[in-house]
Amino acid sequence: MSIDRHQEVVALLDWAGRWAGGRGDVAGLLLAGSWARGAARDDSDVDLVLLSDDPSVYDAASLEEQSALGAFVTTRDWGPVTEWRFVRESGLEIELCVGTPDWASTSPVDAGTRRVVRDGVRPLYDPRGLIAGIVDACAG
Repeated sequence: MSIDRHQEVVALLDWAGRWAGGRGDVAGLLLAGSWARGAARDDSDVDLVLLSDDPSVYDAASLEEQSALGAFVTTRDWGPVTEWRFVRESGLEIELCVGTPDWASTSPVDAGTRRVVRDGVRPLYDPRGLIAGIVDACAG
């Protein structure tokens, strides 16, 4: 992996954690996938999961205002979360999935959530311990 891409992602994750921490609706933010488990390549996208008490406040326009994310590309519904995909000028793609704190419910753990967690996650902002709780529930 190039040093430039690594530095770009580190700066993005630092920004994302501070941004989430400054929002009253955010119950948690995590990094998932290859970047979380240390297996990313230059062409790997950045997968973020944002748990919000009010996911309805997020739409393409409001998220695109966050210039760190890049330009809005598309959205997809994944049941408990909605994916908002962005691409930065560098070509780095960011997948921001927004859902409620129920995504991290441990009684019972949703099969899709379990797959995401077991594939690798890293908490970026976890004021309520939801991410730590779901990681513990999925361990083993």
